[in-house]
Amino acid sequence: VHVSYVLFQECSKKQKNDDTQSTSVDALSSNDGFEEKNEFHTLANAKILLSDCLACDNCMTSEEGARVFQQNQKELFRILNLNKKCDTSKHKVLAVSICPQSLPYFAAKFSLSVNDAAKRLCGFLKSLGVHYVFDTTIAADFSILESQREFVQRYQRRNQEEHALPMFASACPGWIRYAERVLTNLVTSHICTAKSPQQIMGSLVKGYFARQQNLSPDKIFHVIVAPCYDKKLEALREDFYTALYNSQEVDCVLTSGEIVQIMEQKNVSMKDVAEVAVDSLFDEIKEGDVVRHDGKRSDGYLEHIFKHAAKELFGMDVKEITYKALKNKDFQEVTLEKDGETVLRFAAAYGFRNIQNMVLKLKKGKFLYHFVEVLACPGGCLNGKGQAQTEDGKPDKALLNQMEEVYAAIPVRLPETNIHVQKMYQDWLEGMDSKKVQETLHTKYSAVNQTASNLDIKW
Repeated sequence: VHVSYVLFQECSKKQKNDDTQSTSVDALSSNDGFEEKNEFHTLANAKILLSDCLACDNCMTSEEGARVFQQNQKELFRILNLNKKCDTSKHKVLAVSICPQSLPYFAAKFSLSVNDAAKRLCGFLKSLGVHYVFDTTIAADFSILESQREFVQRYQRRNQEEHALPMFASACPGWIRYAERVLTNLVTSHICTAKSPQQIMGSLVKGYFARQQNLSPDKIFHVIVAPCYDKKLEALREDFYTALYNSQEVDCVLTSGEIVQIMEQKNVSMKDVAEVAVDSLFDEIKEGDVVRHDGKRSDGYLEHIFKHAAKELFGMDVKEITYKALKNKDFQEVTLEKDGETVLRFAAAYGFRNIQNMVLKLKKGKFLYHFVEVLACPGGCLNGKGQAQTEDGKPDKALLNQMEEVYAAIPVRLPETNIHVQKMYQDWLEGMDSKKVQETLHTKYSAVNQTASNLDIKW
């Protein structure tokens, strides 16, 4: 089957007023049959541009484009309206999962504590007709634990397998898409196979939770609230689709900013919304206070994997990690020394300039790192384009600083200490080394063959 690609000769970081390159949601998504009048019929005419959505791409298929732009507020309201009709056979259980890096945005924007922001956001979503609101921190627990184990295994095989090391983090969809579409097998074989927290959450909701509720996965409509637009594209990956139920693990991704647009549309302030405790995946339990992982601006893969590897491989307990900034604050290094020798060398590379420099070193054979936490956005996930931007598309530095302070103040919980995770490994996943763990928590990243892979990309 021949697939035609929409090509962009320059990086999609083009100005939003370039009409020849910027395709709006209205042009690609019509939501047939939705235009009837109902309580959700008025919507902000927000436009999602390719420059927002693809921080890393110079191409995508027209089909992908159409499906990405269907992931907007109208799609959420389409399900809400279906649930208000009498035909119960078409009703869906609506579940919304919120990323930890989105909560500081709501807290900073509305001058709330992060715990109040979580409860008020839950209250607002439930006032719309959402049935369940979850926190994706538990999915990040699984992702980090699987990444830790994979790194130790790769390190132990480093002399037998050419592509065992370095290992690159797999949580950022912008980085993954760039690696698959542009960097080819030079890089993809080095990417950790653990799914991102978003997609593990998809497995938890459409797998574990659906079974607990005695629901078919296609009867659940699962929405993720995330900091960036690239997450919309990640949700469409074929490996995150279950043919048996004709169901994606994640049906729709809305950015934090898109949720605020809904609030503005309905003239609702977060401060006026009732506080409702966030739901748990486990029976009738409610979530307690918000927790996070190590790492100041991300899910903390570097810190967790570094400490785990130090203990497992060298018997060393690392309490505090010291970052050494190299060319800039978005490229930092962490090392472990034993008996005067550097035995572990990790790095954090945020933003595409740093990613390009990193890949250049890999191509030249001058790569010293065992693991790199790679994120497409300068400043990390908190600086996602779906929440930390001003109206003219520039980073809102003041808001970002507030968000970083809020995030840093959230208590850290080690994924190893989550008793629910340990129980699910045994009861649901049939043990930590089972085939089901590989099928449920891992995926495969590989180069995508396309005519545009050699285009000159200008950053």
